[in-house]
Amino acid sequence: MDDYEHMDLNEIDFAPVEETGERLALLSLEEAHDLLRLLLAVAAEDGALSAEANRIAKEIAARVPSEN
Repeated sequence: MDDYEHMDLNEIDFAPVEETGERLALLSLEEAHDLLRLLLAVAAEDGALSAEANRIAKEIAARVPSEN
């Protein structure tokens, strides 16, 4: 599958399409991987943002194909 098999998609709250309003422009795959690496680095640190960065990283990882 991919490197994110350990993620439980049932733990991720996806926004319903009909309630999201206008969507943001899509990121390139390279940009998505860059963002994911940044979030994982923040999540690995001790601090107020680490839990939120981890949550967002899980949501993005579930949607982005692995780099391999």
